[in-house]
Amino acid sequence: MNIHPDWDSSQLEESLQEISTTVWAIGKQCQGDSHCLLTLLRALECLHRDIREQLFEPSLPNTRNALSNLLREIEETGGWPYIERMRLQALLKKLAADEDPQKREQP
Repeated sequence: MNIHPDWDSSQLEESLQEISTTVWAIGKQCQGDSHCLLTLLRALECLHRDIREQLFEPSLPNTRNALSNLLREIEETGGWPYIERMRLQALLKKLAADEDPQKREQP
């Protein structure tokens, strides 16, 4: 992976580790509070989208060969970054499994 000339790869890793540590600490503070955790996840998703749209997409190569090389590098180094959303059906199954079976039988 090519690192911007102003960034040493160890500096980048260190900065990203600091960010990860901070985000994890916020998550731990929100533990047990689904509204707080949802707010954190939404903020991360928004940040991901903004970086992708405003910084990453404009930086994409404008030749087929360069784009092909970038795509090959992306696949070789871990794939495309993606933030998965919880599926509604999975959430409903979890709720159904947690629900008292007697409550489901009553009208």
